[in-house]
Amino acid sequence: MNTMLVEKIKTLKIEKKAMILAHHYQMEEIKAVADYVGDSLELAKIASDCEAETLILCGVYFMAETAKILSPHKKVILPNFKAGCPMAEMVTAELLKAEKQKYPNAQVVCYVNSSAEVKAESDICCTSSNAVKIVKSLKSKQVIFVPDQNLGHYTSKFVPEKEVILWKGFCPTHHRMDMKDIKSVRQHYPEAEILVHPECRPEIVDQADFVGSTSQIISYAQKSTAKVLVIGTEEGVMATLKHNSPEKEFVLLNSHFVCPNMKKTKLEDILRVLEMGGNEVLLDPNVSKRAYHAIQKMLEASK
Repeated sequence: MNTMLVEKIKTLKIEKKAMILAHHYQMEEIKAVADYVGDSLELAKIASDCEAETLILCGVYFMAETAKILSPHKKVILPNFKAGCPMAEMVTAELLKAEKQKYPNAQVVCYVNSSAEVKAESDICCTSSNAVKIVKSLKSKQVIFVPDQNLGHYTSKFVPEKEVILWKGFCPTHHRMDMKDIKSVRQHYPEAEILVHPECRPEIVDQADFVGSTSQIISYAQKSTAKVLVIGTEEGVMATLKHNSPEKEFVLLNSHFVCPNMKKTKLEDILRVLEMGGNEVLLDPNVSKRAYHAIQKMLEASK
């Protein structure tokens, strides 16, 4: 880690009255300069509640958009505009409009891992931790779930009374896990608990001892009495897990469990936007207002 660069960033963020927010999947050097580390919705809530007027969000584009939606009067900066999300790009507002015409009686549940425009075309948003509760809260018997087919499939198991229409999107990082990974860890760590994210394929989720969001996995692992835990989500959580429970052994479900987009943000990117500005996330006010409504409905239904 470049200590000089870290100290320079820490000094500048105070001078600029900026707050740095980092997702769990960011590199450790990025977390070292962050004021808060959390999952996407946690960071958006912090962005909305904090007093800072300039927010530097170290994650991917949809996260910065969500922060901007909840904090329209604040300056939200994404240090690296190349940090996108393939899953979020698998659905567009235009394609969703066409799908809604096929199912006029359905309500649209939109995973927060999506663009502002898609959120604006949705009835309500959800996260990986509250998707079941959100779908259950809807009056409609038909639900269009976008864009993650794996989270949608997992959610549908808990709402058999509803028809959940799955969009064919997925997270490439989680979706690439297969049964060979499960069989391998079961063979090498027979006593281990397997904790996976619901963005994984259904057959992987079915084999897990615990299924939950990034934050839920972190919380569960800390409370678990198991000595060995196999982690089925992006490797960025490993440092947090080991820090919280140094007496436990943590093993990645697959050694290549890495999101390349989450790793695109570098310390140099943060320093550049602090020194020179730029990379501000700007949204169409009408889109932002409609997207806010979908997020706000989720927050109300989650209480």
